[in-house]
Amino acid sequence: MSAARIAAPKIGLGWTDIMRMGLVQASIGAIVMLATSLLNRVMVVEYALPAALPAGLVAWHYAVQLSRPLWGHGSDKGRKRTPWIIGGMGILALGGIVAVNATILLPVAAIPGTLLAILAFSMIGAGVGAAGTSLLAMLASGVVPERRAAAAAITWIMMVAGIVMAAATAGSLIDPFSEQRLATVSGGVALCAFLLAWLAISGIERRLVAPAHPHDDAPSASFGEALREIMGDATARRFTIFVFVSMLAYAMQDLILEPYAGLVFGMSPGESTKLAGLQHGGVMAGMIVAGIGGSAFAGRRPADLRWWILAGCGGSALALAGLALAATAPDAWPLRVNVGLLGFANGLFAVSAIGAMMGLAGAGQQSKEGVRMGVWGAAQAIAFGLGGLTGALGVDAARGMLASDGAAFQLIFAGEAGLFVFAALLGVRVTMRSPAPSMVAAPA
Repeated sequence: MSAARIAAPKIGLGWTDIMRMGLVQASIGAIVMLATSLLNRVMVVEYALPAALPAGLVAWHYAVQLSRPLWGHGSDKGRKRTPWIIGGMGILALGGIVAVNATILLPVAAIPGTLLAILAFSMIGAGVGAAGTSLLAMLASGVVPERRAAAAAITWIMMVAGIVMAAATAGSLIDPFSEQRLATVSGGVALCAFLLAWLAISGIERRLVAPAHPHDDAPSASFGEALREIMGDATARRFTIFVFVSMLAYAMQDLILEPYAGLVFGMSPGESTKLAGLQHGGVMAGMIVAGIGGSAFAGRRPADLRWWILAGCGGSALALAGLALAATAPDAWPLRVNVGLLGFANGLFAVSAIGAMMGLAGAGQQSKEGVRMGVWGAAQAIAFGLGGLTGALGVDAARGMLASDGAAFQLIFAGEAGLFVFAALLGVRVTMRSPAPSMVAAPA
């Protein structure tokens, strides 16, 4: 047997490396927050523009992320993912700055401002796709199986932390509002996020020892060939469906939970905002539990996360069923407990799903992690884009047909619960017989 066919054990990323990669996720979250939250509010409140405009731009940035498989394939072919991560962050940061300028232009020149905003959100979507896909592919190929659940938890929690910190910083510096202050603060956040990501990711990939592969010297497969090969894999195909269904259910509640609290339970805007904060706190707790538990009890395969997927999806379905039942007795129902449990189950599901995604990407053929993560990232982006829209439109349509707020929300929450049950069945099946790559853990 030739030496080219003897694959050396792969040295996995240490905890410090994983934390540094989490800083890249935090940087991505910080810049995306500018576009999807801060600029959204400025367009609607300060400039009195139609809410459909920022909603359409956010949906467009998700649509652009359908290019994720292409970005992943590019990083696969190049054998180095760091340039794709840094380049993607550069496009993302520049897109965030252009988006601010487009927002300022909109009230005085609607058509040029709209065209510039479309360009900016295209750059944001492309930057998230290039940097995010390549980062997750590096994690999938570089993290040993025992650490994947914890790595998923760390990167997701740090992304949320990046969003929270950027929002708090921008919120404190932007008052009193002015266009100059908006441009200065947003540009500073984008620049700091880019520099942080660059410093955090630099040098990590050089320490990875890639295994020898018998086809390393063979011509690289084209994107079409790589995509057909992956979608011809029954496990990858089923997992793509699982990602779409589960993330669709996950995203459907985003835009309807606070209106539900106000319309059915009579909560004030402040009370419903606190309720959303309670849900996010539950998500963070669920992520931490899944990250610690999934790593502490992990074996060598993505299949070891299937019980966490089942618990997260099943718990989310039960919590949503509880919200549906709550509409029949709003005065007696412990809504805050119900919402906290929903967030906790969502956190369990999110981390276990990302951990399984990393495991299945790393378990496939060598040098295909980028395309695999790209395909699943595209499915996730479509689901996120459709989920919020489907939930909101579904509630509006049901309120019109049923002439009852409570019954309308019951119908949508029951539908979400059904999607989570379906996702649980898909997730358990797809992780049942997953292969395991050989890796050697690196020291922290």
